[in-house]
Amino acid sequence: MDGDAQRKHPRALLEQWGLRPKKKFGQNFLMDGGSAHRIARLVLEDALPETRVLEIGAGTGELTRALLDEGARVTALEIDPQLVSILGNRDDLRDATIVLADAMTYDYGAFAARGPWRAAGNLPYNVGTPILVRLIEMERGPDVIVAMIQKDVADRLVAKPATAAYGSLSIAVQYAMTVERAFTLGPRAFYPAPKVDSTVVRLVRRSQPAVAPRDLPLFRKVVRGAFAYRRKTLANSLALALGTDRAAIDAAIAASALAPESRGEQLDLAEFCRLADALAEG
Repeated sequence: MDGDAQRKHPRALLEQWGLRPKKKFGQNFLMDGGSAHRIARLVLEDALPETRVLEIGAGTGELTRALLDEGARVTALEIDPQLVSILGNRDDLRDATIVLADAMTYDYGAFAARGPWRAAGNLPYNVGTPILVRLIEMERGPDVIVAMIQKDVADRLVAKPATAAYGSLSIAVQYAMTVERAFTLGPRAFYPAPKVDSTVVRLVRRSQPAVAPRDLPLFRKVVRGAFAYRRKTLANSLALALGTDRAAIDAAIAASALAPESRGEQLDLAEFCRLADALAEG
């Protein structure tokens, strides 16, 4: 490794600046430049030239650099002001727009208003799921999301009905996106090494949602309610979670051609849509 490459290596950069990873920000830095370029290519697959990419959690800039190398127009969010200083002092990242921001409160709507975009990032384990859901459910959300997440969260994104990993997150994602599991990295690919494996997923927004419920907010409430009490039947879980009259729920289940003793984890997207529509009619 030459001197310039060594200077930009994540661990070397942190040591150069006298910094250590911060647990409060969930920092686990990707050290593998080859994997960063694989992620960048997944982000830009089938993209128009100079596609706008919002990177969530730039860290020391490994993925930022790879995205720029692949031709993206990059806006990179980073919550840690010390890392923003590092990023701002890297000449090879001068074409990226570096923004000091918390990805949990960032105004994605304002970014989206400027035209089509894609999102990418090595998402912190502690906030990765809510960030993904927000990006997926927002108006004018990203056309493509490529994210490094915990392997068990990736399992939930692609899970099928009647499996242990299947839940409201599976449905929220699969309603709006197609999901591809790209590749998995072990703990040694990161500094510091996490205790679990990480998986890169590629989510592509559907031209039309997988189903068309009459009342989308109600559909989402029904899905969340169905999994709120996983040990209970669908009817009992919905009655508790939604505060809806049990007779109305029983009638909606019957109208949806579902078994009275069904459980939420047994229903697919189409069945949840039928149930939500039945409840909307009632």
